[in-house]
Amino acid sequence: MFAASTFGMISTFASAVRRDSGNSRSRIAVDSAGTGDWHVGDPPDRRARAVGAKRGIPLSGTARQFTSADFAQYDHVIAMDRSNRDELLRMASAPAEKAKVRLLRSFDASAPPDADVPDPYYGGPRGFEDVFDICERACKGLLTALQREAEASDVKGR
Repeated sequence: MFAASTFGMISTFASAVRRDSGNSRSRIAVDSAGTGDWHVGDPPDRRARAVGAKRGIPLSGTARQFTSADFAQYDHVIAMDRSNRDELLRMASAPAEKAKVRLLRSFDASAPPDADVPDPYYGGPRGFEDVFDICERACKGLLTALQREAEASDVKGR
């Protein structure tokens, strides 16, 4: 589960994970939601869709708001920035739910500690391109972490 304030950029991140997941697609369910309700029911931002289309990653769906029930459905809740991470941690009712919450850029070895994914709306003409690049790097690290986790689970299950 990817969570950010708005849906327009979130679907970009989820799509990047799907694209890079290769053979792991059947084992990784990806979803996205906003911590706020500003865009519920809206499609992804047109600029995010344009960047996705340019890179061969179609973006679709409609925005929904993250709810506390999402903690039970997902093993990982990935926040785009510290503000959303903090909001998700406030929503978590148990230590196990809090443990699911991580910053996306924590999976990017080149990112500084506690790095946020910047808001593309304020990034000028290249804002969405730059954010997409950041998210692809972080999603590759996330995918590696998920694959290691799956392999460790497979070994335990034998």
